[in-house]
Amino acid sequence: MPGDRLTYEDRQHIAAGLSAGLGYAEIARRLGRPRSTISREITRNGGPGHYRANHAQQATSWRARRKPGLPHAAPVTADTHGRDPEAVRAFEDGFAEMMIQTGVPAMMARILVCLFTNDSGGFTAAELVTRLQVSPASISKAVNWLEQRGLLRRERGDRRERYLVEDHVWYMAWQASVRSMSMWSEYAQRGAAVLGTTTPAGARMHTAGQFFQFLVHDMAQAAEHWRLTLSATR
Repeated sequence: MPGDRLTYEDRQHIAAGLSAGLGYAEIARRLGRPRSTISREITRNGGPGHYRANHAQQATSWRARRKPGLPHAAPVTADTHGRDPEAVRAFEDGFAEMMIQTGVPAMMARILVCLFTNDSGGFTAAELVTRLQVSPASISKAVNWLEQRGLLRRERGDRRERYLVEDHVWYMAWQASVRSMSMWSEYAQRGAAVLGTTTPAGARMHTAGQFFQFLVHDMAQAAEHWRLTLSATR
């Protein structure tokens, strides 16, 4: 019904319509929805070129769980730099939604936003629990996911850990991606050998292995270039 909220199935139809080159009005007609509803849905979830049904559903679920006045909606400490708290909150919300739209799970996105927008660049698990109003288990799972991808590091103190992001976080994350691509390259090449490069499946695996091999080389060079550039600026 037009007054109801969009479902995941609706969002799948929207994504399919965009892929087929349909306009907003035609997608709205097929779903029996106002054109404005479709337009808002697409605009707030990446635009026509980046709309994904699963990302839009995840972002919508995250927005629905937010409640006014929760600790994560405001800076943990008083701002001493004269920044507008409302503008900061709006940026944090948009930043998290952008991450979700590009494939970062919602909880991981919320933690990254906290770390990146906090001047100290770090929080303890207890502080994140309080700020985000979630369970310690949720924080632990999300931190493990982020650490595996090089997006934060742990700093162990006398009594508790702190989770930190630093200036070279993207370098570390990029290096983690290089390692992942290396594994893809290795297994694709192994698959080509097992299946036989003269067979369609083997040829497909061989092409994939070559792609990942070139990607690893280029990514490694880009990472080293950035490391040298950052060192020079310091």
